[in-house]
Amino acid sequence: MGATFATERRLLAEDEIGQVIRSHYPELDELGSEDLVSLARWLRSQHGRMRDTMRERRRIHRGKAEARGSATESAGERSMAEKKQVFARGLKRVNARIGHLRAEEKRERASAALRGALARRGQEAVHHPGAGETTHAGMRPLPGDHRRGIITGGRIGSVSQAGRNAQAARDRRG
Repeated sequence: MGATFATERRLLAEDEIGQVIRSHYPELDELGSEDLVSLARWLRSQHGRMRDTMRERRRIHRGKAEARGSATESAGERSMAEKKQVFARGLKRVNARIGHLRAEEKRERASAALRGALARRGQEAVHHPGAGETTHAGMRPLPGDHRRGIITGGRIGSVSQAGRNAQAARDRRG
C-alpha cells in the first residue's frame, strides 16, 4: 500500500515535498510534457541519491568503506528506505502520465494519417477498365482423354459373394 500524504510530509524536507506533491494526480494532470520530463529527472536523481547513500551506509556498516562526513548520521536506514520509496512511487506516477501523453500523441498522429489516406483515396479517379470492343468466348473446354472402365453385370457383387461363400465354408468345418 502506498504512503499517505502525512507520511510523505513527515519523511521529506520542505523543498522535496513541493516536487513530490506535483507528482500526485490533481496537479499531475495540469503539467505539460516538458514539466513532466523535468519532474521525472528530478525524482530519478533524488531516488538515485537515496539509493547511493543507503548503499554507502551499508558498506560502512560492513566495514568495506571508510566513514565520510560526520560520525552521527541524521536519518536512520529505515527512514531513508521509506524516503527512497516515496521518490520511486512519485517517479512511477510521472512515468505513467508521460506514457499516457505519448500514447495520446501517437493515437492522434495515426488517426491524422488515416484521415489523410482516406482523403487521398477519395480524390483518386475510380479505375474500371472497359471490356474492349468485342467480347470473347473465353477458354474452350477440352474433352477428357480418360474413360471410366465398364464393370460387367457378372462382376457386380462378386467380391461380397466370395466373402459370404468363404464364411459359409468355415462354418461348415466347425
